[in-house]
Amino acid sequence: MLEELQLPYQLHMLPFPPRAKARWFLDENPLGTVPLLVQGDVRMTESAAMCQYLAAIHPSAGLEVAPTHPAYGAYLNWLHTSDATLTFPQTLVLRYGRFEPAERQQPQVVEDYSRWFLARLRAVESAVAQNEHLCAGRFTAADVAVGYALLLAEHLGLNAQFGPATQAYWQRLQQRPGY
Repeated sequence: MLEELQLPYQLHMLPFPPRAKARWFLDENPLGTVPLLVQGDVRMTESAAMCQYLAAIHPSAGLEVAPTHPAYGAYLNWLHTSDATLTFPQTLVLRYGRFEPAERQQPQVVEDYSRWFLARLRAVESAVAQNEHLCAGRFTAADVAVGYALLLAEHLGLNAQFGPATQAYWQRLQQRPGY
């Protein structure tokens, strides 16, 4: 989102999971989760909320949808679909397929939640089969947020199962300078 807004920022890389491998980070974020956005007195830990916040405080970038716009509801829904619907099953695939030691990995969990993610991705396939972007007829913060879910899916090797419209949408997102 900061790249799309062309804003300067400082990125801190942490060992994962930071709550276990960078215990000092708990002083910054008691949850020990990433990301953490710190901007003056503002401290945020929820990715979709960060996108919504940054779009709202930088309205000239055109990445938000105004509450008076007919697509506002769709915008909020897509923005929050990214984490609540799409990345949630992927976190279980990551944990039980990659992060747990071999004796704790759970192939059935990986398979089940991979299928769950792909089933939920049908909503994206349907939306972008008819439109270049998810809502409002243009690129918004919702596309940034859902784009992250697609990036994570690619890292998990799930992108080969994207539908053709989602594949094309993902390619368009990757061509943006902010990507």
